Amino acid sequence: MTFLFFVMFSWFVVQAKTRRQVLALALVGTTATVLVAPPRVQAQTSLVGAIQAVLNVINGVIHSGLSSINSVRTADNNFYRNVIWPVQLINQARAQVTQMIAQYRNLMWGIFRINPSSATLPATQQLEQVMRNQQTNDFALLTTNYGNAYGPVPVSTAASPPDRAMTDMDDALALDTLKTLKKTDEAGTLTLQAGDQLESGAGQAAPGSSPFLTASAVVASIQCQALTQKMLAAELRQEAARLGHESALLKRSATYTGQVGNQIINLLKRN
Repeated sequence: MTFLFFVMFSWFVVQAKTRRQVLALALVGTTATVLVAPPRVQAQTSLVGAIQAVLNVINGVIHSGLSSINSVRTADNNFYRNVIWPVQLINQARAQVTQMIAQYRNLMWGIFRINPSSATLPATQQLEQVMRNQQTNDFALLTTNYGNAYGPVPVSTAASPPDRAMTDMDDALALDTLKTLKKTDEAGTLTLQAGDQLESGAGQAAPGSSPFLTASAVVASIQCQALTQKMLAAELRQEAARLGHESALLKRSATYTGQVGNQIINLLKRN
């Protein structure tokens, strides 16, 4: 473009006939040069200056700010590593948890896996087995085996109504307690498994996650307390049934004593 402009300007100068035409061409060329060429040079100069200004800002203020931010972050990380969550102490705690797991877990599980079954007869062995299998989907089998071991409620011609009522109630409360026990055993096994998971998680937990493990442990502890309360309630019901049974025996004895007294009085009246 510049070469074409130079050729055309030279041709016009050659074709000029008078001094006024030459001056006019010189004025036009100068104006064109000022209007066309310098803005490009000025634009290039402005672009280079802008780039240099951006580089100066990056290497100056921004670089200083980033250096300050990195210094603060490094100090913050060192504070967490050395004061709040010391890496050495965290590794020491993890090693201690792992050692305790290896030392006690199998022994504790061995206590729960002890088989205390002691029945020797077929009927009682079957009942003892279903009582201790920690299952809750075989209550019908539990009732059957209980009846086989302890016998059914006597028929109406074999026992008095009070005796049949006490026998039936004793059997009902015994089965209720056994069913509650089976449910508690099943829940207890799940609680022990949850405890193992929490224990293993404590040996691999990240710094700062201890509140979550603590919350899970508290929930598991509350569940264990609820199971304990459930068993205490079953024991109280069983004790209440025993007291009721003894009270019924005393009442029946009083009734029999009154009947015997009346018979004696009647005999004395006849004499």
